[in-house]
Formats: sequence, C-alpha cells, structure tokens
Amino acid sequence: MTEHLNLNEMAGEGLLENPYLLVSLFDQHDILRAANPPFCEAYGARTDGSMSWEQLIRENYEQQRGVRIRADDIEAWIRSAYSRRGKQPFRGFEADLTDGRWVWMTETILPNRWMLCVGMDITHQRQEGRELRYARDLALREASTDVLTGISNRRAMMRNLQQQVRSAAEQKRQLHIALIDIDHFKAVNDTYGHATGDQVLIHFARTLQACIRREDACGRVGGEEFLLLLPDVGQQQALQICERLLERLRKSHPLAQLPAFRYSASVGMTSLQDDTDTARLLALADGALYEAKRSGRDRIVFRSAAEISN
Repeated sequence: MTEHLNLNEMAGEGLLENPYLLVSLFDQHDILRAANPPFCEAYGARTDGSMSWEQLIRENYEQQRGVRIRADDIEAWIRSAYSRRGKQPFRGFEADLTDGRWVWMTETILPNRWMLCVGMDITHQRQEGRELRYARDLALREASTDVLTGISNRRAMMRNLQQQVRSAAEQKRQLHIALIDIDHFKAVNDTYGHATGDQVLIHFARTLQACIRREDACGRVGGEEFLLLLPDVGQQQALQICERLLERLRKSHPLAQLPAFRYSASVGMTSLQDDTDTARLLALADGALYEAKRSGRDRIVFRSAAEISN
C-alpha cells in the first residue's frame, strides 16, 4: 500500500460498513490521517492531519473519553504505551472505552510503516467467539512474526525490503539497509546452552527495537542475524542509529544469572543507489558484515556499489 492509502480503499474489506468497527490510520510519524465515523465519535478525533496519536490520547485523558486510562501519571502511561506501540508487525489487545464498551483492538504495520488500527466491539460477545478471534489474530501474527523474539520474521522482512526499495526508488528517497550479526553467538550456545542463547536473542531484539525510529523496520532473518531498514535518512544518521545500538549492547547486562556476561554485534550497511535488485543490496550488506567481523567485530562497515565497482 502507498502513502495515499485511505479508508475508501479499505472499503472492499468491509471495514466501513460494520458499525461496530472503529477504524483509524496513522502515518509513520503517528499522525492520524484517516478514520471512520465510529472512531471519530468515540475518540473525538480530527482527520485533518493536525492530530498525533499522543495528542489524541492526551485530549481523551483530559476529557474522559475514548480509551479508559486508569493512571494518575499520564506521562508514564504514554511512555509505557510507546514501548509497545508499533514495535511488532501485528498486535492485538482488549481495551475498554469510557462509554462502557469493550473493544478488541488490532494494530497492523503496513509496508510503508503506516499503522492500521481496527477496534471491534466485543462487549456482548460470547467467550467462544473471543477464543475464535484470538486464534485468528494469533495465526496472522505468527505468519509475519518471529516466535522467539516477537519481531518480524524473514518472510515479512524480505517482503518489506522489496516494497521499501520499490517505494524509495519511485519517490527518489534514501534507504539504508543493515545486516546485523551477534558476535560469537555459537560460543554462547556452546558454553551456556541454547536457553541462554535464546535469552541473548530476545535481549538483542528488544535493544534493537529501542534504538530505532517508528518508521524503521527490523526483523530476525537467520539464527543470530537481523535485518534493519532505515528509510529517509542519510548515511551519517544511519550510522548513528547503528552505533547507538552497539553502544547500548556494550553497556548492557543481559543475563541476570550471569552478571559479568557481555556480548557485542557487528553491522554491515549499504544504501539504495541506482541498483534496485534486493539480492544485490543484501549481498553488499553481507559483504560489509563480513568485513566488520574480519576486522575485529563490534563495529560497523559501510559498503556501496560504487566502492565495489572502483
């Protein structure tokens, strides 16, 4: 879907016709771009491009409408919500509204990093219906999510990469691509066991998510290998994002049972230029990753097609 995606284009999915659905669309900067009447009525939302998700929540909290917020500290509530919002390709959860309704909310990250939110009234739904809905949402999530880490899986990331490359090429936008590999991961598994290795993978995925922007995308594409897509940034900012990740890893204490344990990661990065072949872009990033490991690990190496041709 392109950034011109709107609710009219979703009508074929039956979203607009169902009076129990609350439908909204936020762009990659979390600005509300479109919503149907039930959502606007419940949340007092404006779709003129002037309302962010955070502003919507603040106004709802002050005016006691929309989602029921049981918190004395709205700032802490927003920080907590941001730690989950937009961090997974698909998320579903129950929420209660101030008008007494309960809704099942789903958040789906679209290929252009916009977020489609759909709320379904479940106030009078029977338990078995809720179980069926949960099973459906679980299947959707597992189709695009790495089970262990909770971030996008290889299939979802390869699809995302193709769409991001096509969109960036058509719109003449910048796109940086990074392959990240946890250093000496095999030794972690051999020394401490696979359960500890899984803990490291989970810790890495959460640290990576905390370092990137909402519009970025990350996923696990191999055993200890991760793919990061950084749209609309220059080389310096892309390098800064990855360096922030490496610095956080150096300072982290990932395993409570092993306080002295540390680990690092290596990064191979490239950027979209004239060549839009995703296989060659990944090969460039993989070559840069190999060089980062060969030259000592715990570092970032950038490689462009121009450097290779020269």
